[in-house]
Amino acid sequence: MARYEAGEKLVEDLMPPGMMLPALSLRDVVSAGIQQLAPQLLPLLGTQEVFERLEASIRERSPLSVVRLGDGELLALAQGLVYEPEEISRKAPFLSNAGVKVPDFGARERLAEAVRQADITGVPVSRRAHFQPLLFQVIQQHGISLHGLGLTTSTINYSLLQEGWLSRLLEGRRVLVIGNTAPAFARRLEQNGVQIAGIIAPVAGFPDIDRAIQEASGVDCDLALVSAGIPAVVIAQRLAAEQGKVALDFGHAADQVAAQVEA
Repeated sequence: MARYEAGEKLVEDLMPPGMMLPALSLRDVVSAGIQQLAPQLLPLLGTQEVFERLEASIRERSPLSVVRLGDGELLALAQGLVYEPEEISRKAPFLSNAGVKVPDFGARERLAEAVRQADITGVPVSRRAHFQPLLFQVIQQHGISLHGLGLTTSTINYSLLQEGWLSRLLEGRRVLVIGNTAPAFARRLEQNGVQIAGIIAPVAGFPDIDRAIQEASGVDCDLALVSAGIPAVVIAQRLAAEQGKVALDFGHAADQVAAQVEA
């Protein structure tokens, strides 16, 4: 029934009166439609391409920020624009643990500005309600053009880790680690031979962003890995723009690495 309501009924409703479409599945119909819309598709940078951008920026000592938009970031951007704060609080009580205490319109605007200025932005490929559909709504509400952004997937952090690109990126590099799990994350990296240039922890939400950035200004590093919840988007973008650093919003991938410390 769910498949019918979600797709087959839509095809049924759009069928011209007195016509039928024989021997084609819902997948066939959708596939044909996507092919027709090919000129409107936006390319996303692949994992190797993002690695190469990061590697080149480290080598050339040029700034680069890679940030990511998941459901938490998108809901924070949606405050008062797509959803009322009360509805967001009901839908996403986890936001307070991710660094945003709803309502926080100042955080919303700082986040939007970071997205505008970031070099590469990870976006969701899922078309579930709080992912791509919400992305398109908040981007429009904030007057941001997707065509003006360098895009990759919002899971680029995991892709870099799981496909082995991160270990190549870190080899012989001085790394600044930022976020609540930074101490455990840094220990694991050191076990793997990575030189830790600095640790900034904890990061207590948006009010703590300026302090974290100020601390980072005294650290000479090749790469900053930022795992600080939703504020990581702002921190990574500003580290690149204001301090000339290469900064990657590493998210919960840091937790995955840190959990291996005792293994």
